[in-house]
Amino acid sequence: MGNTFFVFSISFLMNLLSTLKPLAEHGRCSYRTIQAGNGEDELWTLHAGINSRPIGHFTATKSTRASFSGLISTLILSVVALSCSVNPPDDAAYLAKVLVHRENKDLIFLKEQSSPVPIERRSTMLPLSYFPPGLDYRVPAQLLVAEEKPVFKIPTSSGKVRSMQRVGVLEFTLKGQSLTLSALIETENRSLDRLFVPFADMTTGLETYQAGRYLDLDRTVTGVYDLDFNYAYQPYCYYDEQYDCPFPPPENRIPVPVHAGERLPLSGS
Repeated sequence: MGNTFFVFSISFLMNLLSTLKPLAEHGRCSYRTIQAGNGEDELWTLHAGINSRPIGHFTATKSTRASFSGLISTLILSVVALSCSVNPPDDAAYLAKVLVHRENKDLIFLKEQSSPVPIERRSTMLPLSYFPPGLDYRVPAQLLVAEEKPVFKIPTSSGKVRSMQRVGVLEFTLKGQSLTLSALIETENRSLDRLFVPFADMTTGLETYQAGRYLDLDRTVTGVYDLDFNYAYQPYCYYDEQYDCPFPPPENRIPVPVHAGERLPLSGS
């Protein structure tokens, strides 16, 4: 019992670390513990992250509680203190990283044979146009995984339809507003390693491409995501009409302007 309990507790702590890390980077690291018992068994649940959602729990029986509770409490507090008291994020280094990513993308689109930009358009479409990178457009998001994952059809830029499955909903706050975006996967792909998040906002059709923009997210074990609109990109059909690009579903049209990521060229540029 002792070894099993110890191994499970270590697993719990590793989950805690991976959850608190992205939140600490955003300055939103918080936690609380809840204990409930019936006299024999005691369930400990740790709530951490966005809206203090539960991220894990373990049960201590009456016989093991005395020997393990003090140790586990100390471990949890140590892990939380370590994760939540990391040095403030280096904003300058982050912004520099975004700019390097953009330069590399321009180089790939200019030089690589696989570039989605036709050769005859590269002189006018490159370098790509972007909003200035902004820290306010990088926010933590919590994925609420749906019990039922419906498959539905999304119309595309070429007049076709594509089957998508809704994995869940990302909850986040942007510019003081509580918002959601559906996270999707293509049913033909069936890979759960990455989430596809097509979206439209109040810049769509004005400052950004009329068919919306995309974000791709690597899956996390904790359900906490680094939602960074500075990496929002235009669909390939913006560069070449031969590409088939799915439109954002209606629920992914958010009522705020997202002045981050790729944009249409400024007039006269």
